[in-house]
Amino acid sequence: MTEIPQIPGSLPRDPEACLVVDHRAQVLAFNDTTQRWLRQHDHASGGGRPDTLLPVNLPALVRACLQQDRAIEDVESRLGDHTYLWLLVPDQAHQQVMIRGRDGTATLAALDEATRASRLYRLITENTTDLISRHAPDGSFIDASPASWRLLGYWPEELRGQRLDQVVLADSLDQHLEEARVRLRDTGYATLTVQMRRRDGELRWFETASRAIRETYTGAVIEVVSVSRDITARVNSEENNRRLAQVVEANTDLVLFVSRSGNISYMNPAARSALGVEGQSLPPLSAFFDASELQRMVSEGLPRANESGVWETETRLHIHGGGDTLPVSLVLLSHPAASGQPYYSLVARDMTERELREQEQRRHQEELAHTARLATLGELASGIAHEMNQPLATIVNYANASQRYLKQAGDNPDALARVQDGLKRITQHANHASEVIKRLRAFLRKGQKRTAAIDVNDVVTTSVRLCQWEADKHRVAIQCQLAPDRPSLTADPVLLEQVLINLIRNAIDANRERHAGQPSRITLITRHRATGEGQSEILIEVIDQGPGLDEEGLSQMFAPFYTRKQDGLGLGLSMSRSIVEGFGGYLEASPDDGGGLRLYCRFPVRLASATDTDD
Repeated sequence: MTEIPQIPGSLPRDPEACLVVDHRAQVLAFNDTTQRWLRQHDHASGGGRPDTLLPVNLPALVRACLQQDRAIEDVESRLGDHTYLWLLVPDQAHQQVMIRGRDGTATLAALDEATRASRLYRLITENTTDLISRHAPDGSFIDASPASWRLLGYWPEELRGQRLDQVVLADSLDQHLEEARVRLRDTGYATLTVQMRRRDGELRWFETASRAIRETYTGAVIEVVSVSRDITARVNSEENNRRLAQVVEANTDLVLFVSRSGNISYMNPAARSALGVEGQSLPPLSAFFDASELQRMVSEGLPRANESGVWETETRLHIHGGGDTLPVSLVLLSHPAASGQPYYSLVARDMTERELREQEQRRHQEELAHTARLATLGELASGIAHEMNQPLATIVNYANASQRYLKQAGDNPDALARVQDGLKRITQHANHASEVIKRLRAFLRKGQKRTAAIDVNDVVTTSVRLCQWEADKHRVAIQCQLAPDRPSLTADPVLLEQVLINLIRNAIDANRERHAGQPSRITLITRHRATGEGQSEILIEVIDQGPGLDEEGLSQMFAPFYTRKQDGLGLGLSMSRSIVEGFGGYLEASPDDGGGLRLYCRFPVRLASATDTDD
């Protein structure tokens, strides 16, 4: 092989890589920086050839540069974990092109992360029903989400620059603010409950979760982002539960006194009215619950209530004597008795109004999901480029080979057969590239949410394809155990794909944390599970081999801003749970026997039989 000379003059000392190529894209000379880059990629650079650093379509770029007599900027090439950006400058007099390159790996990674974070924050603040606000270190408002009008009676622009004491009661502020500042300074995360005054003078209780945004180099808190949820109804309910029996009678919440065996001894008027119970005879608790939900309350709720005094969940109660159900926020309270055996009360709040509100807001959800998918696409860009590069490179190879055989057609009778075979293979790989594009367009399509009966196995398979390259990169094998009876449910397939992609990518990160540089496995399972009395549900499970979570982590993992990742916002699982609940399902987590984490989506089978489609 003829040795390629280095560039003379001052260019060898240039901190950027410099190469000179002729009109056929053959390297004529290069400088010391280019040689240093080659040594960094000794095994991956094809034996130290400088052209392996350059873009794969270099010949086409050189032709365009010389023919159009213009410079071409920021052309990417990838080698190993590095991304290089190249500038091509034509030299028409010598029919050569000067190529200068810089290492853009860190710059591009930082830009992708900043873009994703900005989009995600904007989408959440514009579409959530909770109040999301930004504050200066002294507590004054920098900005607020549109929910401020509904919750506080102030438009966002009216709150900007206002002090906290404009809306937070002084007693509540003095009691909790200093403690919150210390937690934000020390741990970066704080929760507090405060009382706020609406513009019309009404007092409301809010539960606020806050996260500190720090200056990169000094670590000083420069901004605080908060999510505030109106919990006035819950606070009032807890107060009412401590009052005398006559107060319970007047309570608008549903109050039931039950025994451990499931017998109901008392229902307040609100419960009788909402659940359709008349007369002195009271039905058993099983008359108001699905068998699976009743079993969950017995196996999970009772032990938790006995331990801490209270257990909370959200479920649906059946109307007695009818087929309708009532969405409620349910509180199970355990009360110690003199005999030593606890007795229980159920306090249920009718969430019908919230469901109606959520249905109204779902028309905005597609915009949120579409932009979130764009952010996801940015993170998966390397995998997509890899998947597109393979068929395109193969097409180029077969096209070049076919051209050579066409030139030999006069002397070689077999040449035309080889050309025909090459064209056939070109068609196959072109179709493969077309399928990749179709999958991306389906994932990124923008429009109103559409629900239909979908094949769960197909949605899982599509989601795995979009994450496959990232999994392969980190030596994570994705194993699918799909139900042979191909379960189906009514949902938006793109939104469900978005949830599964988030769960799979979280599992990949968990495996990387526990098995850095080592092979590991993620398991995806789809199946039916019987829940009793002829009822069943569809499960989609994602099981990782990561470090898992303790009890505190499991209880907080779906809360906004809770994350163990240094660069994470803690919003992915919260958004995913909202999407699953929007389809009437449940997103939950539990420790896996292998030490990792098991996340599963549960969909009652009654959803799968629905035939309605939202246009």
